[in-house]
Amino acid sequence: MDIRQLRYFVHIVDCGSLSSAARELYIAQPALSQQIAKLEAEVDRPLLSRSSKGVLPTEYGLALYHHARFMLRQFDQTIEIARGEIGPVQGVVTVGLPATTVAAIGLPLVKRLRERFPSILLNVVEGMSGHIGQLMRLGQLDMAVLFSQESAMEAVIEPLMVEELFLILSLESPLVPAGLDRVDLAKAAALPLILPTRDHGLRQRIEAEFENRGLSANVVAQVDSLSLVMDCVYDGMGATIKPMGAIMKESAGGRRFRFLAFRDLVLRRRNFLYTLPAEQLTPAAAVVVAELRETVRLLITDKVWPGFEGEFPEASAVPEAIAS
Repeated sequence: MDIRQLRYFVHIVDCGSLSSAARELYIAQPALSQQIAKLEAEVDRPLLSRSSKGVLPTEYGLALYHHARFMLRQFDQTIEIARGEIGPVQGVVTVGLPATTVAAIGLPLVKRLRERFPSILLNVVEGMSGHIGQLMRLGQLDMAVLFSQESAMEAVIEPLMVEELFLILSLESPLVPAGLDRVDLAKAAALPLILPTRDHGLRQRIEAEFENRGLSANVVAQVDSLSLVMDCVYDGMGATIKPMGAIMKESAGGRRFRFLAFRDLVLRRRNFLYTLPAEQLTPAAAVVVAELRETVRLLITDKVWPGFEGEFPEASAVPEAIAS
């Protein structure tokens, strides 16, 4: 077994097809198949399940895939260090962040790293939490922020922050009388709402809270793109229910919104930081973990924006719902 065979194997699994992998690697498909056959002979186990639709890793192949990705990251980091002078921490670090989390901490995190660790190349992957979670389970991320504590292969999970959810409208919206800073959940349910699709965990949790109170949401559009949701709200098409991160970037760009807390409950969402175990983190990844925590700490302690807490909230007299 050599490093080249592992790279070939990982690339095939990522592509899901021998022919696609061969094209991207600029290798003849028979030669690529031969290398995988040698790898399977050496481990004495079938690693790929082949069909007319492509290839999938077997149970043994999936185990090898996860460990091979880690080994390749470590190998590439070692080469980078060997080629450079001893000095600043350097390397590529991949972070998975949901869209609202990117809006809240993305820019300050990138700025901190560029100022303090310019030799670290940060690769930010933005997506829905389900997609980010899948990438973390597949070993394609060094760390991720997710909204629930679910088992992930070899991942270390820790609480990161708590976000309050608000009803968000355009500044000039007539849907809620001016001067109010709170709204009943029943009033929010009756408004024209622009929410994510039902595949989205936030939508499921919001609708569950409506149903618990015998309410039916007046959903006029289902959109999984955060930027498009905010475009629609800004245009006056309706309101949405999101954490403060949804309007932080918008306000920095000059677009102003109203945000109203709920009068009859406190709706919150917990954020969890997923990372590889400490012994598997590269020096650069360990730095990014620390800087991400510090970015969140500053977001909370500076109190520039409401709705962020650094630890789980204490019990309150107001009913609370945690949105996953």
